[in-house]
Amino acid sequence: MKRMFLIFVMVLVMMAMYTVSTSAASNSMGKRHHVENIAHRGASGHAPENTMAAFHKAFWMKADYIEVDVQMSKDGELVIIHDTTLDRTTDGSGLVSEHTLEEMKQLDAGSWFSNEYAGEKIPTLEEVLDEFRGKIGILIELKSPELYPGIEEKVAEALKDRNMDKPRNNKIIIQSFNHDSVIKTKSLLPRIPLGVLAGMSWQDVTDEELEEFATYADYFNPNQNILNPELVERIHDKKLKIWPYTVREQEQADRLLKLGVDGIITDFPEYVYHHPRPRR
Repeated sequence: MKRMFLIFVMVLVMMAMYTVSTSAASNSMGKRHHVENIAHRGASGHAPENTMAAFHKAFWMKADYIEVDVQMSKDGELVIIHDTTLDRTTDGSGLVSEHTLEEMKQLDAGSWFSNEYAGEKIPTLEEVLDEFRGKIGILIELKSPELYPGIEEKVAEALKDRNMDKPRNNKIIIQSFNHDSVIKTKSLLPRIPLGVLAGMSWQDVTDEELEEFATYADYFNPNQNILNPELVERIHDKKLKIWPYTVREQEQADRLLKLGVDGIITDFPEYVYHHPRPRR
């Protein structure tokens, strides 16, 4: 009888230990560092960049955010295009700033990528906001804002008109290589998270510079090639998040994941994780 009692006690102890260990494992998994998947100009490895086709592709590939480049037309409309000229991604030519929205809407922004996307148009920021608000995060890059006086006010107006200037889920973020423009945006949209983009010239960024960025920005988004473990630690020490750009190879994504970045800006969302959104 005594032996049976001891066996019973041992079984209870083993069960308790198993419960604790599985609970600890579950908690550990629950706290796993989530890395945001940001589709660069949409899923631009699969569809023509900065088009509705690329943005829809990113949504179905389950990206967390789409990244869009905003410039301004001759008549003051907010258009989504990366280059300051039309030549590379459309069948037009010349500066974006020298064409009206109506003129740009006549252009083909898809054939350069493949015939499958012939007829894709240059979208406006408002069109993107109306189509994707509440569906996927939107990372808005102010592209060469020094060329477009008043673009910060225009973007702020577009967001305010849609009650998107006070997000509770950080699903609208604005960034720029022009850090003065980011500071200006901060004054116009104090509740929108902001990011400073940093090219190769920032590989020797100092702690003092990072501290200054942290006074108005929430993200330090660098060229992936300047990142190393020491810099990642220093950026995080300043309470800044890190979304490096632009991943175009699986090996690049794997390296950044090991470094502990907070998000990855990529042409290929599948390189960050592989969970396509089921089609309806």
